[in-house]
Amino acid sequence: MSEQNKTFYITTPIYYPSGKFHIGTAYTTVASDTIARYKRLRGYDVRFLTGMDEHGQKIQEKAAEAGKHPQEYVNEIADAAKKLWALMDISYDDFIQTTQERHTKTVEKIFQKFLDNGDIYKGEYEGSYCTPCESFFTETQLVDGNCPDCGRPVHKVKEESYFFNMKKYADRLLAYYEENLDFIEPESRKNEMINNFIKPGLEDLSVSRTSFDWGIKVPGDPKHVIYVWVDALTNYITSLGYLSEDETLFNKYWPADVHVVGKDIVRFHTIYWPIFLMALDLPLPKKIFAHGFIMMKDGKMSKSKGNVIYPEMLIERYGLDATRYFLLRELPFGSDGVFSPESFVERTNFDLANDLGNLLNRTISMINKYFDGIIPTENLQSTEFDAALKGQAESVRIKYEESMEKMQFSVVLADVWTLVSRTNKYIDETQPWVLAKEESDKPKLGAVMRNLAESLHQIAVMLQPFMTSTPKRIIEQLGLDDKFLAWETIETFGNTIPANIKVVEKGIPIFPRLESEVEIEYIREEMRGSVKTPQVEETKDEQKASDIPEIPEITIDDFMKVDLRVATVTACETVPKADKLLKLQVDLGYEQRQVVSGIAKFYSPDELIGQKVIVVTNLKPVKLRGELSQGMILAGEKDGILKLASVDPKLENGAKVK
Repeated sequence: MSEQNKTFYITTPIYYPSGKFHIGTAYTTVASDTIARYKRLRGYDVRFLTGMDEHGQKIQEKAAEAGKHPQEYVNEIADAAKKLWALMDISYDDFIQTTQERHTKTVEKIFQKFLDNGDIYKGEYEGSYCTPCESFFTETQLVDGNCPDCGRPVHKVKEESYFFNMKKYADRLLAYYEENLDFIEPESRKNEMINNFIKPGLEDLSVSRTSFDWGIKVPGDPKHVIYVWVDALTNYITSLGYLSEDETLFNKYWPADVHVVGKDIVRFHTIYWPIFLMALDLPLPKKIFAHGFIMMKDGKMSKSKGNVIYPEMLIERYGLDATRYFLLRELPFGSDGVFSPESFVERTNFDLANDLGNLLNRTISMINKYFDGIIPTENLQSTEFDAALKGQAESVRIKYEESMEKMQFSVVLADVWTLVSRTNKYIDETQPWVLAKEESDKPKLGAVMRNLAESLHQIAVMLQPFMTSTPKRIIEQLGLDDKFLAWETIETFGNTIPANIKVVEKGIPIFPRLESEVEIEYIREEMRGSVKTPQVEETKDEQKASDIPEIPEITIDDFMKVDLRVATVTACETVPKADKLLKLQVDLGYEQRQVVSGIAKFYSPDELIGQKVIVVTNLKPVKLRGELSQGMILAGEKDGILKLASVDPKLENGAKVK
């Protein structure tokens, strides 16, 4: 079968609608989108599925808290998800919701097949259950008495339940692992499944619940709803029309080529899902790829820590391609990676603005200067440096293909950047500005210009799976059309660009350089702004433990390190091109200082002049939008309303707050 006739089916997990999607969810989806785009580029017929897992006790509870019907609640989050994926230019072919009839009807049929085959029996479940994870655990699986996946408390459950006979398939599953060494990647995930779950003895799985009713009813026994993992995992085949009147898509695309999942749901995808498929006598997916988490310097993302990053913020300020590039370049796919404002700004400045953007600008400028904007194609004379550049391009393309098949995105981009760097070095080696001085060197100068254009063309084509607009912008500045974005156009180096191609007269920077200190502080402010005060429900004298924010304890010595002083605002004005910032001059009694504060949405400059405020005076000074800030004004925020901390007017400026 030729590549052009091959199919490729890739899926993300179906995401749980527990709230606004952060950058971790975006990371999974962008990675899947990158592979889907690459396979399309290589001529495959691609099917890319994503969606939402919308049943379960947690959803019913959250909807009740919001005063909404569960269907209304999940539909709103599904709409928000689709808007986010549109913003991120995610090229999915299908978005499934497990509340859709095409899914629910087939799940009922699948459950009935399990019953008919003797894979499911009725019994009573008694054990530990984690509501947020929708998971049951044995006592030996708990960690310090808590859920081994999320660390939250579990509660005891005793209820009638249907069970799936997992033991029946345990040996067959283990044999499948041994015969298909690439089924689970990275390999460490497979070892974890074998050692922690299969070898100790696979427990039968509870597959129904009676303590809530937001789910698909068990056929013939409606007091039971089908437990989340039978419901959720089967989306990969129900979306293709399995057991429906039209199984065309299922027959065409199944088995899936790869399920992309986070490492926290490996067990469900590599143990439960293969066993369900064995029971249905269906082929197993070819690969389960479990990536790591995006971590922060202080651990996992948490609203209470003020370290959550939402993709919308990065995209709106820095562009989609810079955001996608960072996620796939900085974070090794398969391992945990760390996000920091510093690393994001550095990648954008050094890799995108300096290396790639500057290379394009220099090339366009020189072709215009030396050849009236026409890329040379005739009377060319090679230089001693041409072979090295061409060899680098060929080597990168070969490595690229190998690494993309392994989903090693950061490796692929690192290799592409060796070509970017080599091309920049080629300019320094050939010194076009020197060649331009002698008419006899014009054939060499022409060859240099052509090779620079050819190299940028190769880079643009290889960046397509990762960046959705930059490749086309590069091609357009080179004077080429979309047909030059086809993969086949980079299989040879040096004779792809035809004669009489005119580049743009003036190149436009594709990645403007960022002012590092300003942008690092901006991202930090946005992260701090992600903190939301939970609405704590009080029942008599008690609060729910889950509603109390996680606030790290400090000692009195820690607190005494903070120098808080009373001051009076003597002058105040807005900061140009910064909607959130005000520049305040404050009188501390012993000195005058300037403080930049993000309170412009809540106070006008006139309101603040003469007000007493509390200033943190021993913060390290920073520049915000080019303005020096020598401290911080204390304020409180609740329900989106911010107010300055009040001070007794009788307190003199400079008085220490204790």
